[in-house]
Amino acid sequence: MEAAILFIMVLGLLFLGVPIAISLGLSSVLTIALFSNDSVSSVALQLFTASQNYTLLAIPFFILASGFMSTGGVARRIIRFAIACVGHMRGGMAIAAVFSCMLFAALSGSSPATVVAIGTIAIAGMREVGYTKEFAAGVIANAGTLGILIPPSIVMVVYAAATDVSVGRMFLAGVIPGLVAGLMLMAAIYVNARIKGMPKQTFAGVKEILSAGGEAGFGLLLIGIILGGIYGGVFTPTEAAAVAAVYAFFIAVFIYRDMGPLKGVPMRKDGESIGTAIVRNLWLTIANFVPGFFHAETRKVLVDAGRTTIMLMFIIVNALLFAHVLTSERIPQILTDVMVDAGFNWFTFLIAVNIILLIGGQFMEPSGLLLIVAPVVFPIGMALGVDPIHLGIMMVVNMEIGMITPPIGLNLFVTSGITGMSLIQVVRASMPFVAILFLFLILVTYVPALSTWLPYTLMGPELILNK
Repeated sequence: MEAAILFIMVLGLLFLGVPIAISLGLSSVLTIALFSNDSVSSVALQLFTASQNYTLLAIPFFILASGFMSTGGVARRIIRFAIACVGHMRGGMAIAAVFSCMLFAALSGSSPATVVAIGTIAIAGMREVGYTKEFAAGVIANAGTLGILIPPSIVMVVYAAATDVSVGRMFLAGVIPGLVAGLMLMAAIYVNARIKGMPKQTFAGVKEILSAGGEAGFGLLLIGIILGGIYGGVFTPTEAAAVAAVYAFFIAVFIYRDMGPLKGVPMRKDGESIGTAIVRNLWLTIANFVPGFFHAETRKVLVDAGRTTIMLMFIIVNALLFAHVLTSERIPQILTDVMVDAGFNWFTFLIAVNIILLIGGQFMEPSGLLLIVAPVVFPIGMALGVDPIHLGIMMVVNMEIGMITPPIGLNLFVTSGITGMSLIQVVRASMPFVAILFLFLILVTYVPALSTWLPYTLMGPELILNK
């Protein structure tokens, strides 16, 4: 009875337009106060405990790093490198756009940020060489979803916090699926390009690849710092996020100089010797180090990151309170018994989870939906023998598809904004590629080794205690 009332209140408030965080928190408090044997004082205790979750500290740092890396200069350098590598293939500009999204996803951890940073430049580039605006928009909207699958991923951190699984294992688990998803999109573009005779670039040459790679190298080095640091035992995922934020600030302000007091100042002037350039840049960095922290563009990135963090953390804290009510009322255990008695096994359970998430993803933001669903389905999955890391990656892939399905697909709105196309036009452009992601979802759902082989080979199996 309590379970039905709780879910009716949450869904009712959501359909009335109440924000997700308030819907979860208010429903939880009313359930505890009116129907539960739990003390109302547990609300304050749970809110405090949730806010002290060490894993969640990684989220604001990854958001901040994404803010600094989302400057146009970083994306432009990545796109140049991608075009140099694959632009000579049939449909090469579109394939390069997917490749760029994959690389930028490993820097930002955010799908909308990937669409904005890469799409703003790549769509214009594709239009210049003869691609239709619809095709370019469809490519970017779908490839941008890789931002939450290729590590580091903010959504993976949220799942880890909600279920107490390892962030490190989740990051590793996203590597192979992320590569497979990117390659499937590239293959679809290549086949389409061969059939329709889409344009290709001339081969830029090894020199251009090395030059573009060197220019993009400082940004791409962030991937090695985050993942190498975590799996090399240098720092935890949360510490890696903090290091990433500091490094991203330093690169954006003092190396690439896309923002801050040195914006527009070249690293090396015409005719200047390397030694003189090094001395001059060292002096400029020292002289502008403190002003760089207080520059208007730096403050804007900090404020925007702070707003996003506050919004997301407010949702997370209330969702963890919701999870506490579920646990105290033994709702997951009751649902587990019902599903087992009904003859569900791991195969049919995964079908049910996919359906729930695909429907929910059409109406809710990924982190909020995941925080509602994960506490319910996770214990059921464990009871039916589903691997926790496999379940997490499967849920992330569902969140990907949710970001490109109407009416609330975030990537659709972002793509519409940067292209000037109507939402309906973007939806139509995205649909052929959504079919590829549906095929990929089936692959991830029923081939667990895609998700589990790499993390368990390097870190061992995930141990779930008291779940």
